[in-house]
Amino acid sequence: MTVSSFHPPRRMLMGPGPSDIDSRVLQALGRPVIGHLDPEFILMMDEVKGLLHYAFQTTNQMTLPISAPGSAGMESCFVNLVEPGDSVVVCVNGVFGGRMVENVERCGATAIKVEDDWGTPVNLNKLEDTLKANPGVKAVAFVHAETSTGVQSDAAAISALAHEHGALVIMDAVTSLGGTPVMVDEWKIDACYSGTQKCLSCVPGISPVTFSDRALDTIRGRNHKVQSWFLDMNLIMGYWSSEGATRSYHHTAPVNTLYALHESLVMLKEEGIENAWKRHRRNHLALKAGLDALGLKLIVDEAHRLPQLNAVQVPDSVDEALVRRRLLSEYGIEIGAGLGALAGKVWRIGLMGQSSSPRHVTLALSALEAVLTDMGVSTGQGGAAAAAQKVLLA
Repeated sequence: MTVSSFHPPRRMLMGPGPSDIDSRVLQALGRPVIGHLDPEFILMMDEVKGLLHYAFQTTNQMTLPISAPGSAGMESCFVNLVEPGDSVVVCVNGVFGGRMVENVERCGATAIKVEDDWGTPVNLNKLEDTLKANPGVKAVAFVHAETSTGVQSDAAAISALAHEHGALVIMDAVTSLGGTPVMVDEWKIDACYSGTQKCLSCVPGISPVTFSDRALDTIRGRNHKVQSWFLDMNLIMGYWSSEGATRSYHHTAPVNTLYALHESLVMLKEEGIENAWKRHRRNHLALKAGLDALGLKLIVDEAHRLPQLNAVQVPDSVDEALVRRRLLSEYGIEIGAGLGALAGKVWRIGLMGQSSSPRHVTLALSALEAVLTDMGVSTGQGGAAAAAQKVLLA
């Protein structure tokens, strides 16, 4: 077998992640490598922290990028805050709530599940009843934006309920950060994690996290060592502290990937985070108008829809996998399949970061309409791109 350099095809990424990446971010990846303890790199680390404060809307001292993907960010929150014997209420309304349960149990704690149907938000009444029935729980964990379904839950209300009952709050913001409001300080979130490959439009492999002072007090007061050496915040604090060149070595940071994250966060600051939220919302409404024209429905009620991740119900008798394959092979457009209970039932169309643009919306709708029409599927009144354009020009 002859092996040569790999040259990936060009795609329009409109699935659940990763999203398209701006050339500025790609160029940042190619800048010269310097040491992870180089004084200039340490200055950039501090800038990354400041930019993440802006993205998370927080002043938390312990706000940093974990050198691993969003799943490691999730694990960092649980292994640092949850100890053997603890009880944690976990809200489960999709795949990623289920992963939270796994994390709690692997910490030697008990997961008390509050389960809701996929495609619906966390039920606040059920959560309150569960907290009343289980006094003394250590934390409440929930997914703000459930990537498997496209539903967004009321983070502020969930956090308020948790704090009323003396519990810490752990929030998954993997798909929401940069696309819809994430207000860590205002909502009093104790631990929050995200990923770089979604609305931040950076390369995969980094997980921004932030911990409140209350969470840090909990970490410092643990009775057991954190079960993960690499994700132990007591150790990571020494590397990401603000003490300049005196900071301690913990691991070799992914230098060039952090250049890319820095650039993507600079771009978010240049656009303005409120403008980014508005852009995602506007493009979502345009996509919805086009889907309506094709007779296609979103599975999540309008009040709880996540603008950047749209779960579209597959029409009866349509081969959903064939549609995705044709979009990819004929148009270079990637959309996502359903997971778990929604496997084979939905397409997941992402409008995240650089993939949230009028061009992405109109091209995806035109391609979807063409494929469905060619397969003999009734597409209602048609004119999907034109319907989206009316919203974009309004």
